[in-house]
Amino acid sequence: MDGVTTGVRATARIVARDDGRGGTSLPVLAGEGPLALRRTRARGTEARVMLVGAMSGPLGGDHFTVEATVGSGALLRTGSAAATIALPGQAKGEARYDVRLDVAADGELHWLPEQLISAGGSELSVSTRIDLAPGARLVYREEQVLGRFGEQPGRLTSRLTVRLAGRPLLDQEVACGPGAPGGWDGPAVLAGHRAMGQLLVVRPEFQRHPAEARMLGESAALTPLAGPGVLVTAVAPNALRLRRVLNEVLETLA
Repeated sequence: MDGVTTGVRATARIVARDDGRGGTSLPVLAGEGPLALRRTRARGTEARVMLVGAMSGPLGGDHFTVEATVGSGALLRTGSAAATIALPGQAKGEARYDVRLDVAADGELHWLPEQLISAGGSELSVSTRIDLAPGARLVYREEQVLGRFGEQPGRLTSRLTVRLAGRPLLDQEVACGPGAPGGWDGPAVLAGHRAMGQLLVVRPEFQRHPAEARMLGESAALTPLAGPGVLVTAVAPNALRLRRVLNEVLETLA
């Protein structure tokens, strides 16, 4: 192979279905390589799945993909056992982490992973695409931490695209770290903060009773979308404070 090192390719797939008995079944729960899936104890009608990282990464050159499909009448709550840490690797080039989520009408997905940490020297591109049918429900959280303690961050690019009934509901991208467009750490963006996150909530009720745009303290804001959803964006000095802010907001929206 002439000394060429290639990264790891791995895919994890979750399919949740209404089991016809007031609960949710998981006919597909398959992970490979560093992406391991574990079903945990459920509550009520929901199924719960934990994403467990079996190896370090993603490292440079790796390409991870996580897919989840939620059928009509199913309720899936997904989290992760620990933070994901993007690290530099032996393979050249950036790492990629793709998330593909699909929720049918009357299906409900709570996607609540732990933080993504962009370690110094790493290069990671995250792409999240969510497709929602009319009447679908979604609670989606993402949190990014730029660098470990006392460390400068790596290069991180993250794009979130959400479509409802095939039409755009949200499409945004952020780039941080070395090589990112100028101003990412300036007063109009992160202003020196090292943790950033957002909470997206989509519910049919927001179509009839839209939420009002408002500031949430000094470093967070709630924005109604042009559809049945709201987006909360926040920055904080650290991951602990960021999680506290997003949890407080989620309780008010519950």
